[in-house]
Amino acid sequence: MIVFDLECINGHVFEGWFDDREDLDRQQAQGLLQCPVCDSFSVSPKLSAVAIRKSASPAPAGSGREMATQAQMEVMAELAEKMSRYVENNYEDVGASFAKEALEMHYGAKAFKQIRGTTTKEEEKALEKEGVPVMKMPIFSKDDEDLN
Repeated sequence: MIVFDLECINGHVFEGWFDDREDLDRQQAQGLLQCPVCDSFSVSPKLSAVAIRKSASPAPAGSGREMATQAQMEVMAELAEKMSRYVENNYEDVGASFAKEALEMHYGAKAFKQIRGTTTKEEEKALEKEGVPVMKMPIFSKDDEDLN
């Protein structure tokens, strides 16, 4: 998987996760990329920063690099949770019927709507084979949920 920074025509910046650059290009050519803020389909990739590692030696414990990595991890965890909440609040939960619903919308048997749900590995493969765009996301538990 690779993450690209994307920007819609209205200036909203967001991330998209793709198998590779060809996957991004294919989805863009098919008009499948959509801004999660304004729903614009006029989306293009932004230039991304490139990181170059100078040496293979690890940073000393307690160094600025280690602290920056911890801060980055916290920011990424917060962003992932916000994305999860956005999907939870703005997409209809179709549960285990996700693959069926997605295929019906893909082939025009049902009107398009934003959905979320679960799939089996076999269903994921079938959706990929049919060219149905799907984005897997982790599910974060609510604070009041008791998980063992």
